[in-house]
Amino acid sequence: MTSDGNPTDTRKIPSVSIATARTGASSKINALGMRPMQERAYAKRGEQYLLIKSPPASGKSRALMFIALDKLQNQGLKQAIIVVPEKSIGGSFADEELSKYGFWADWKVQPQWNLCNAPGDDEVKVDKSKVRAVGQFLGSEDRVLVCTHATFRFAVEEYGIEAFNDRLIAVDEFHHVSSNPDNVLGSQLTQLIGAGSAHLVAMTGSYFRGDTVAVLAPQDENRFETVTYTYYEQLNGYTYLKSLEIGYFFYTGRYLDAITKVLDPALKTIVHIPNVNSRESLQDKYREVEEILESLGTWKGADPVTGFHLVERADGSMLKVADLVDDSDATKRAKVLNSLKDPTQKNNRDHVDIIIALGMAKEGFDWIWCEHALTIGYRSSLTEIVQIIGRATRDAPGKERSRFTNLIAEPAAGEAEVVAAVNDTLKAIAASLLMEQVLAPRFEFTPKNQGKLEGFEYEGGYVEGGSNVGVNAATGQVHVEIGGLTMPETHEAKRICKEDLNEVITAFVQDKTAIENGLFNDNTLPEELTQVQMGKIVRDRYPELSESDQEAIRQHAIAALNLTQQAKQVLAKAEADGTASEQQGNTALIDGVRRFINVRDLDIDLIDRINPFEAAYSVLAKAMDEKVLRQVQASISAKRVNIPKEEARELAKRALEFKTEKGRLPDINSPDAWEKRMAEGVAALAKYRADEKAKEAANG
Repeated sequence: MTSDGNPTDTRKIPSVSIATARTGASSKINALGMRPMQERAYAKRGEQYLLIKSPPASGKSRALMFIALDKLQNQGLKQAIIVVPEKSIGGSFADEELSKYGFWADWKVQPQWNLCNAPGDDEVKVDKSKVRAVGQFLGSEDRVLVCTHATFRFAVEEYGIEAFNDRLIAVDEFHHVSSNPDNVLGSQLTQLIGAGSAHLVAMTGSYFRGDTVAVLAPQDENRFETVTYTYYEQLNGYTYLKSLEIGYFFYTGRYLDAITKVLDPALKTIVHIPNVNSRESLQDKYREVEEILESLGTWKGADPVTGFHLVERADGSMLKVADLVDDSDATKRAKVLNSLKDPTQKNNRDHVDIIIALGMAKEGFDWIWCEHALTIGYRSSLTEIVQIIGRATRDAPGKERSRFTNLIAEPAAGEAEVVAAVNDTLKAIAASLLMEQVLAPRFEFTPKNQGKLEGFEYEGGYVEGGSNVGVNAATGQVHVEIGGLTMPETHEAKRICKEDLNEVITAFVQDKTAIENGLFNDNTLPEELTQVQMGKIVRDRYPELSESDQEAIRQHAIAALNLTQQAKQVLAKAEADGTASEQQGNTALIDGVRRFINVRDLDIDLIDRINPFEAAYSVLAKAMDEKVLRQVQASISAKRVNIPKEEARELAKRALEFKTEKGRLPDINSPDAWEKRMAEGVAALAKYRADEKAKEAANG
């Protein structure tokens, strides 16, 4: 800690930053009034099962309106039911005069059929009226209904799958669904797909779950046509937003004593206070809000119209603070919520200055002026982090910079809390790695000398036998050639390599064993992470694919992750050397990839030998003092075990490949660390098998 108590000086974990090109492409509309993502989705409107993956503020709600209207008018469907995770998101599907911008129809929802606006709880045991309303809608001639996930689940249970035949079911924030049999909505969607006559449109800004469970079963997911619009395309195509910064900071003591170091009242901010069950919580949410208000200035009462707190700062200016934490008075809470959703104030930057929330103002919450998302306490779900970051990445006039800050309790030296602190540290690093990947351009990988791709420009032209890197300026895609790259064979494997690498990488970077070994086990070889650990994740995620396709996906995922990490290191060095320019910043990751590849001839051996966690460990080691680092390492070391059976089996498989290439098995005494590790895996697997035979003999 520094003398002034600033918690952010010495406790900074890996941060992420991206500079955008500000092309304005994200907001340009075509003759039908569609922005780029919406146009891309509308082109697939004829698909029975459509999955739209695009970031916050890219226009998913309106894209659904265009598609739903076409299905109702031109594809013979009876009705459209829009399903959202919480009532506050229902406002995103309010009436829209689409014809004013060139479309052939307007979007209208009769007031009685937007059940998100209806009073009462969505739990059927509390209020069955909404389920009855769904039944009434199904029997009516009206075309569109909006309800919550909960209402839809209970309605399906009440009326059966057949009641939804020949209708469009559009599920917003689709990552709430899971292939786990205990996930009711996921099971119901599987039944709807099995019934065959309903159309499904699924929309999400983060198609992965914090619990790593697949959103859909593979056989169901294969039936969906995917439309992907990346964060990179979205942010690079903005008109105003110039940069996004993401940082993690530790503090000691109470977070309320440290919050003034990171909460800048001059920025439009959403503060998410910690969950009552987290170690950062002070167990009194009302008192926590009061102290935050006191830290901002002098409380002057509440605005009688909006319900916002009025806080006078030292300079005499007045802050308007919306309190979404206080749920003691339902009427007062409703006034604040309605004020935040007031459509007449949507474009008024001065309507509110700071929002304090607990469990709200996350996914689907639309406040374009938010410049800073400040979250206290680490969130266990990476999906939640992406959603919170999305609150600050809306484009708005005069808004050039935005940031996400996560304030985390520092590891407590010599106390039991160090274990929780270790978990927070590892999760923060996982989120950092994930966000770098989410914000990166999409890669198109091919083997060496397969030829240039249409739409890509190659610096110096495409050179046979050279280290070619092509860039598609319109989409932000980067073509990279890699020697020895295995290519996917089946349609599904090709789709995964093109659309779902981020989901594979997410599972990898939030795998605790991978992070612990990658960061703190000096004996861990890069190949153990890139081949064994990633290989296991791909096999578990896509068991129905052939070994060849699984290997192709593994190689593509590792290449994407490592190229992003290496590009970041190149750029960080350029910044440290003072050689980075503003122009380079505008295409930051692309320039980093170019520089990285221009000095190395990329092949799979090189890719597999890069530890994707090295950069994170370097930053962590510099930012945290030796005592805390020793604690973190000691805590992890205490949990180390011998080679697990599954890992031993994978190492033995790699050993057989080694034998095919070299004509001999790996030598356990080899000076090459990877060869030695493969030999250890063979020995471990032999021991497992010997133990199994001994048990069989004893039981027999």
